[in-house]
This record gives sequence, structure tokens and C-alpha cells, in this order.
Amino acid sequence: MLPHASTYDDLVRRFRWRIPDRFNIGVAACDVWADRDPARVAIEHKTADGSVESVTYGQLRDRSNRFANVLRSAGIGRGDRVALLLPQCPETAIAHLAVYKLGAIAVPLASLFGVDALEYRLTDSGARALVTDEAGLVKVSRFGARPETLEAVFSIGAATAEARSFHGEIDRAAAMFDPADTGPDDPALIIYTSGTTGSAKGALHGHRVLLGHLPGVEMPHEFFPQDGDVMWTPADWAWAGGLLNVLLPSLFHGVKVIAYRFEKFDPELAFSLIAEFGVRNAFIPPTALRMMRKVPDPRRRWNLSLRTIGSGGEALGREVYDWARETLGLTVNEFYGQTEANLVLSSCAAVGVSRSGAIGKPVPGHDVAVIDEDGNVLAPGEIGQIAVRRPDPVMFLEYWGRREATEAKFVGDWMKTGDQGVVDEDGYFSFVGRDDDVITSAGYRIGPGEIEDCLISHPAVALAAVVGKPDPVRTEIVKAFIVPREGVVPSDELVADIQAFVRDRLAAHEYPREIAFLEELPLTTTGKVIRRLLRDRA
Repeated sequence: MLPHASTYDDLVRRFRWRIPDRFNIGVAACDVWADRDPARVAIEHKTADGSVESVTYGQLRDRSNRFANVLRSAGIGRGDRVALLLPQCPETAIAHLAVYKLGAIAVPLASLFGVDALEYRLTDSGARALVTDEAGLVKVSRFGARPETLEAVFSIGAATAEARSFHGEIDRAAAMFDPADTGPDDPALIIYTSGTTGSAKGALHGHRVLLGHLPGVEMPHEFFPQDGDVMWTPADWAWAGGLLNVLLPSLFHGVKVIAYRFEKFDPELAFSLIAEFGVRNAFIPPTALRMMRKVPDPRRRWNLSLRTIGSGGEALGREVYDWARETLGLTVNEFYGQTEANLVLSSCAAVGVSRSGAIGKPVPGHDVAVIDEDGNVLAPGEIGQIAVRRPDPVMFLEYWGRREATEAKFVGDWMKTGDQGVVDEDGYFSFVGRDDDVITSAGYRIGPGEIEDCLISHPAVALAAVVGKPDPVRTEIVKAFIVPREGVVPSDELVADIQAFVRDRLAAHEYPREIAFLEELPLTTTGKVIRRLLRDRA
């Protein structure tokens, strides 16, 4: 969707949205390529035993058509919700495509969710069907009672008394299916927010959400797709970052996607996977990149073909930015968005939009600003809330069943993100922190990102997260939680050294007055630090 350009200004000037009157994600991300080149490989799936399964667009169309017929025969129709509790695997893509073709609404659920989180989302969405694996069935069996609306359960493993066989049902179904005639605003997808504060809300998106994502995928991946591009992410496909930044846009563009389920992210294995499959484009969240930064000599040890790395979900930081340039020989293009309106800010080194410590500039087609509480656009250098102006093709339709919460998300036509940010004189946006992450200490407003970035540059620190701890004198003090590098033994001397390190490089009011050492940081399924838990601990 992005026109090729040599400068950012030219890119913005030449860009136009192209949103058709009729659009269906299942057709656009599968059937178009299946008609054109059915033998084209869509997904390569590496399993835990090391075997590799290749799935073509022709196979995707056949299997998704059959599963759409299975769902229809089970009484699932247009507008019904179908929950998908699956890891990265071909069945996940097949189920998504089938749901969209049927005109139903997909509800992706992360495999790492616990029993309570799953039960809440299935109940809140009113899901009538669930597609899952054996691990998911175990979790469902632990519910107090099956949600009243849930009528059909399909397992990609063996059939059980509680679940029908996904593959068995598909094998018996007809291969012909006439996709629903959907418009761009017809509901297609509910993605639940991470729920770091209050109960999680389901962001309802229309079929246009895929088209809305394309410029924000193409910009950080420097005019994606190009010949030979192969895409991979460690992010769960149930997250907007995995599904809408990687899987669906890649399928739309005919780019092969690599699928592999990490039980726990392994940075050495990540490099090995990139080399094995000739990955050229990767979306890697900042926390994963920080872990990969600890791997010595990756370009000497593996034959890497990386062309682009995009990163987002939390602040990238200067340390990781500089490491990638020096060690990997490429610039990580940071981007920004959230479940409700994703990929609206981005860097793109190919057009000169790249600055260490900054997210980037608005992706063409999106009107983004930093505003005050009343919706007024703030001047450069003033900290306020990052906001996106409606209408916008990537923006959510509403919070599922939450009219008041939907209305509260807006001030005028500005959608509030809940993230504090600042714009400089050159138009670069920088992330300060979530509204409730900003630390107020002795009259200063302190964002955690800069301190965390400084901390991980200390030779003893592997990972770090910073929160505010209530203090009767300063309102709050800065408290750091640190995962030390392998072989480092925490001590009072190390605490003092780290404190002096930050004080010397940043400012006296920003150094952590308290430091605690942890074996690991609490992370969401999307790889973000759960600061709420750290604040509780502080």
C-alpha cells in the first residue's frame, strides 16, 4: 500500500488509503493467492521434534473452506464468536481464515493465559465455539462450569468426550465454500487488551483492520514485501503484534511466514531459527531483543539474512538500537500502537526516519499527536498523552459490550492511548510511559524507559524494570528491579555501583534509590513488563 519514496515527506505526500466497499480478510489473505499461485508456500511450521511442515495457499484455501463448512454445520453463523486458543501453527491460520470467510468473529486467546483469564474472555465474548489443543482442553476442564454460550469445542489433537476432532471434521467436510459478502466495517475480530488495570476489554475490529495495518507493516520493514522476504516473530499469534503485524499482512502479501512455538523464549534458538529458514524480516519485541543482545558473535556463528527488524510493544531504548547496528549490521525500526489502534507511529531507516531513543514519526494515513486532558494538541517538548484522530481504518469499532468505556476512550475525535509521550521539533515521537507508569518524585515527572535503558548498559545488568514506590517526602522514589547477568552475585557494593552509574549518566533525581534483584521479570503474554505486579511488590 505504501508508494516507494526516498524521503518521508514524499512518502506522506503520495500516500492514499484504498479501502474497497467490500472486503473480507479470509479472501484477501488466502483465496487471492490461492487463485494466482496455489503451490506458493504460505507457512513453514517447525515442530518441537524438529520436523518441518510446509503449507501452501492452495492447502490453506481447501482447509479453511472445509472448516468454515464445519462451523456452519455446527450452527455457527455471521456475527457469532469463535475463540481460538492455539499456538503458532498452521491450524491457527486455517481457523482464522475460516471464521472470516464465514462472517463470524474470531476471538484469539493466548496459550499462556491461565484458567481464570480464559474463562473470563470466553464468557465476556459469548463465544459459541472454541478451537484449541490438548493443553487448552486441560484448562477448559478446570472451569467451574462451561460458559453457557459455548456449544462446540474442536481439538487439533485427538477427539475427546468434550471435543470434536478439528482435522477429522475437516476431512469429512465439503471443500467448496462461498465466503460471506462483508464490508470493511463488518465485525471480524475481538482482541482483548492485556488488562494491566481492571478487567480486560475486548477491542472489536472490522475487516478493514488488515488494510489499516499494511502501511504500518510496510514502513518499519522498509517497503515490504521485496523479493525473497520471509517473515517471523516470536510473538504469540493471539496478540495483535503476532496476528496483525506479522501473520495476516504477510499472507496478504504472499510472503512466507515461519511458525514455531517457544515454550520459553530462547535467544540462541531464535538466531538458529532465523538462519535455518532464511528469515529476512522479523518483528521482535524489545524484551526479546535485550535477551538476544546477550548472545555473543551472532553473525559469526550463524549465516543471517536479515533485511529488517521491527520492534514495538514497549520502549526499545538506545542500548538495543546501538547494539543492533554494531552487531547485526542493521537498524531496528521501532514502531508504536496498541490493540485499539495499532502501528500508527514508526521509524524507517530507508527514508531517513530513525533516531536512537525515539519511536519515529506518524505512519502515512494516520493523524497522531500529543494532547492535553482537554484534547488540545501540545507544542513540541511538552509531555502529554499520545492520541490518534478518528476516523482511521486501523482503529477499533468499539469495546465489546462496553459502550461507556468506548466513549471514555475518546476526547472529541482524539482516541486516547493512555501512553505519555512527547514530540520534538523535528516531529519525532518519544515514549515516556503509561499514564500510571510515570513516576512523580520531588516535583519531577520521570519516565521509566530512559532509566531502564541506562540500567541495561551496566555490565552487571541483563534486564531491568523501574517503578515508583510511594514515599512520604518525595511522593515517590525510583525503585529498580534487576535481573543480573549470568555469574553476577548481587551485593550492597553492586547496588551502590549501579546507583552511581545511573546518577552519573542521567541525573540525581532519576537514579534508583532502591534496587531489588530478581531471577526473572513478570511479563505479559506479549512480552511487556507487568509493572503493576512490581509496584505491588515495591
